[in-house]
Amino acid sequence: MPTQPPAQLPVATYSIVARDPASGHLGVAVQSHHFAVGSVAPFARAGVGAGTIQSFAKLIYATEGLRLMRDGASAGEALRRLLARDHHMDYRQAAMIDTQGDVVAHTGRLCIDEAGHCLGDEYACLGNMLLNDGTWEAMGRAYEAAEGDFPHRLISALEAAQAQGGDLRGRRSAAMMVVSGRATGDPAQDTLLDLRVEDHPTPVRELKRLVILKEAYEFNTLGGHHLRHGEYDKAIQAFTRAETLAPEEDELIFWRSVALINAGHEAEARALLGALFQRAPHWSLLLKRVAKSRFLPDDPALIQRLLQPQSGTS
Repeated sequence: MPTQPPAQLPVATYSIVARDPASGHLGVAVQSHHFAVGSVAPFARAGVGAGTIQSFAKLIYATEGLRLMRDGASAGEALRRLLARDHHMDYRQAAMIDTQGDVVAHTGRLCIDEAGHCLGDEYACLGNMLLNDGTWEAMGRAYEAAEGDFPHRLISALEAAQAQGGDLRGRRSAAMMVVSGRATGDPAQDTLLDLRVEDHPTPVRELKRLVILKEAYEFNTLGGHHLRHGEYDKAIQAFTRAETLAPEEDELIFWRSVALINAGHEAEARALLGALFQRAPHWSLLLKRVAKSRFLPDDPALIQRLLQPQSGTS
């Protein structure tokens, strides 16, 4: 009797699963016409591995795949075990990578065309229900040629797939996970990136924006660290870098102003704050509150000057 398709709808997706040789970080990035693909396809755990399950996705591939790799199985062994006990393996598409860079992928013979995958040096690219054959190879070439940090190279692979036509039905959601190759038990260090675009007309573009925004707020956090330790010049550098990445974010302008005030650059800070207060007066309230919490010098006259409207901004 012919194998019947699984009961659930297919998750038409293109993905990349990879390990960054320089940092040891593990990552997975996906895009799909499926709503909220980030809650279905990608999975990753620090110190264990990363992967994706798609086509007719079965979520046990994520939980069991990670458990098997955690318990010592390679990515290849883990996927082989899962496929061996899956009556619908011909409809599954999956890829996994472990902390050693062992990478494996499977495209079932009954996945909806165009479907396929390719393996490279510590990465796998795969997709199903794509408009054009060979999209996965285009992803691999783009990933290998890309420069910059690991998340941006993953994005390059997704952009290449969309340039080839992507999901034949269109696009709706995207997601990215990046975890450390070594687990510390501290979620802030173990999960470096976990972003989802649930429903958007250009999900890869939106995912890229979120990756950059996440980077900006990481510099903002670094600036806050320097600010608390009295390292004002370093704080200014970090806050300036954050604002350069996301110039539309008022909060980043606010914290750079705080660093400038502490470093003695009152005039520059006043100019920034004057424009900020005009756009959104609630930031002046926050200035009073952070002064009360000792993020600013204990100088009421200084705070009063900072709150005064600047000429040309009223």
